[in-house]
Amino acid sequence: MKRVILHCDLNNFYASVECLYHPELRDKPVAVCGSIEDRHGIVLAKNYAAKKYKVKTGETVWEAKNKCPGLVVVKANHSLYYKFSKYARQIYEYYTDRVESFGLDECWLDVSESTLLFGDGTKIANEIRERIKRELGVTVSVGVSYNKVFAKLGSDMKKPDAVTGITENDFKEKIWGLPVEALLYVGDSTKKKLNNMAVFTIGDLANCHSEFLVRQLGKWGYTLWSFANGYDTSPVAKNDCEIPIKSIGNSLTAPRDLTNNEDVRILIYVLSESVGERLRSHNLKGRTVQISIKDPELQTLERQAGLDIHTSITSEIAQKAYEIFLKSWNWSKNVRALGVRVTDLVESDTCTQISLFSDDIKRQKLEILDECVDRVRERFGYYSVRRGILLQDRGLNRI
Repeated sequence: MKRVILHCDLNNFYASVECLYHPELRDKPVAVCGSIEDRHGIVLAKNYAAKKYKVKTGETVWEAKNKCPGLVVVKANHSLYYKFSKYARQIYEYYTDRVESFGLDECWLDVSESTLLFGDGTKIANEIRERIKRELGVTVSVGVSYNKVFAKLGSDMKKPDAVTGITENDFKEKIWGLPVEALLYVGDSTKKKLNNMAVFTIGDLANCHSEFLVRQLGKWGYTLWSFANGYDTSPVAKNDCEIPIKSIGNSLTAPRDLTNNEDVRILIYVLSESVGERLRSHNLKGRTVQISIKDPELQTLERQAGLDIHTSITSEIAQKAYEIFLKSWNWSKNVRALGVRVTDLVESDTCTQISLFSDDIKRQKLEILDECVDRVRERFGYYSVRRGILLQDRGLNRI
């Protein structure tokens, strides 16, 4: 059976929900932002009135207000957005049990078999579009295609409140002229690499030799080449399908700029406590630690290093993260935000290669200690047990 894939993207989701609850804002430029007091003051979403002033998602509030002095800034209400996301998903699930989330506001739907009941993909997409508008009061753009990548491209091509189809017969005319960064998973870094190879459009990418892209980008080069040529065959996950966890991490914008190694070490332990607890709750261990460092100009540096043995021990994660930081940062600038992530995950009871140089008895004691701390915090709250290092600066000890 020929595949029919939809990609539904709720238009300006956060801002649309806010304008629904505050009708007086509908004709004004609106931006939904994080907490300025907690230094999370970046634009999370904006409405079309704000877009006219070139307000962008991810920029700081002061940058947005410089572009649009009359910008109305609304604090994010995530519980409300989760509720609307759930309602939208219930509408999608009326048509298929294959619904895969891609963030709160986006979902893929495989309606291949549903066409026998509800009509072709375009008919189903328009029906969903009308129901979202009528029942939820917000709008959605829907891409219709034969694979996930092109369905996503379709939902991006025409907004708001629109349906765009991309077929096997017309995809070259419709998408090969688009900039290469319009393709799913082509971020700023990949875009720069491709532009340096004179690859500026999706068509340029499709017409490259796949072997050349593999030499330049590794296996990812072949994947992008396949996407550009319409060869994506990845399935849409079922509702009850658990997606394997590939990494666990946490990041935090500090309440003030970090100015020395001790500040960083405190925040790394705060983050590692969270990461370690989540690893243990999922019965996982990891062998690679990654850190991300963001300076006051919002430039980000990412580095990683391997451990001798898979672990979920908080202190081992923190020590490796701090070691990576010391090798990577020269303090030419302060640090605004930090992130800690653990990858190369295996289940805790998986047989793994042990290290000749590790003290297994000490590691077992640390594992037991972490598990005991988890149980105490589960019963009495996170702050019932804290490491001594985190008491040195209580302002940084927040997750």
